[in-house]
Amino acid sequence: MRASDRAYSALLEEIQTGALAPGTVLGEVEQSARLGVSRTPLRTALARLIADGLVAQASPRVTVVTDVDGDDIRALFVVRRALEETAARLAAASERAPGFAALAQAFGTARLDGEAARDAYYHLIAGFDAALDEAAANEYLTAALRTVRTHLVRVRRLARYQPERLAASVSEHRLIAAAIAAGDADLAAHATHVHLHNALTSILESLDDAAPARKVPA
Repeated sequence: MRASDRAYSALLEEIQTGALAPGTVLGEVEQSARLGVSRTPLRTALARLIADGLVAQASPRVTVVTDVDGDDIRALFVVRRALEETAARLAAASERAPGFAALAQAFGTARLDGEAARDAYYHLIAGFDAALDEAAANEYLTAALRTVRTHLVRVRRLARYQPERLAASVSEHRLIAAAIAAGDADLAAHATHVHLHNALTSILESLDDAAPARKVPA
C-alpha cells in the first residue's frame, strides 16, 4: 500500500469512528510524525479527505475535521434516497434480481441479541449493499453511493443504540430484498423510501435527545 493510501485509510477510520472528533486540527507536521509518512503523501491523503467532505482547509498547512449536524444529515439523506431508490429499481429489473431471495431469507432469520449477532447483521447489510451495486450495474451510481456511505458511517455513530429501531430495520431490509427478488421495482423503491424515512427520523431524534448533554459545560 502506498504511503498516501495508508495515511488516508488511517485518517478515514479515525474520523468515521470518532477518534478524530469534529473540529480536530490536523496539522501537517503532527500528523506526518504520528502516521509515519512524509508530508507529500499526507497532503495527498488530506486532499482526498477534503474531496470526501470529511475535512476542510483552515489554512495552507492546517485542515480540520468537519462537523455533522442535523442539516448535514438531512441533505445527505436527500441524496441517499434518490440514489438508493434508483438502485433498488434497477436491481429489480436486472437478471440478478432472483438472487436477492437468499438475502431476504437471511434478513428473515437475522438475530440481534448480543454484539456478535449485531456485527453479523451489519456484515449482512454490507453484503446487501454490494449486491445492490452489482445488480444496478451503473458505475456512476455506485461511485455516488460510495461517497454517501462514507459519510453514513459517521452519521450512524452519532445515533444511539435503539433495539426497536434495529429490529424494524431488519424487517425493512427483508422487504426490500424480497421486492427486488420478485422483480417488483415499484415496491422495492417504496420500501427503500420507507426504510430511509424511518432511519433519518431515528437519527435526528437521537441528535435531539443528545443535544442537552452536549450543551452542558465540561
